[in-house]
This record gives sequence, C-alpha cells and structure tokens, in this order.
Amino acid sequence: MKKLFAILALFFSTQMIMAAPSTESKVKKGETELTEAQQERITEIESRVEVIKAMDFSEMSKEERKDVRMELKEMKKEARAMGNGVYISVGAIIVILLILILVT
Repeated sequence: MKKLFAILALFFSTQMIMAAPSTESKVKKGETELTEAQQERITEIESRVEVIKAMDFSEMSKEERKDVRMELKEMKKEARAMGNGVYISVGAIIVILLILILVT
C-alpha cells in the first residue's frame, strides 16, 4: 500500500511539473494565427468589456444587470471558441487516472 502511495505521489509531482504552459510548444506545433476578421471581433469584444466595466450598476434595474451578465457570458463563450483550446475537466482527469490504475 505504501508503494502505491509513493508511486502516485511521484506521478502527480511529475505531472505538475510538466503542466506549466510553454510558448515554445505553440510555435513548434505551427499553431495558426487568428484571421483579420477574428482579430477585429476580439478588439470589439475587448472594447465592449471596457465599456461594461465603466458602467454604474447601482443605477440599473435587475433586468438590465441580468442582460449585461448574459451579454458578457456570450462574449466569453465566443472568445473561447476563437481560441480553439482544449479543455479537460477535473472529472475527466479523475476518470483517466482510474482507468490507468485499473489497467496496470
């Protein structure tokens, strides 16, 4: 049992070291740049977010604040979709680890 805990601790510590983001790997993989239209849309989103940050929410009604929150959520989803990132949830990581443990 102690051996299993030692192996798991070693595994998790090496995974934490390798989990650091690296800009070099993005260049090596040949990651594509955003198109000009996407760049313009990102700029529009950033300017709209700045305008929303400058708003005074205390003077708004509850429904106006809700509309602003929904707009921000939609812009966030759109910006993430343009990034083409791969996201793995904590649950997925746990399932992968359990499968690896059961296989060995």
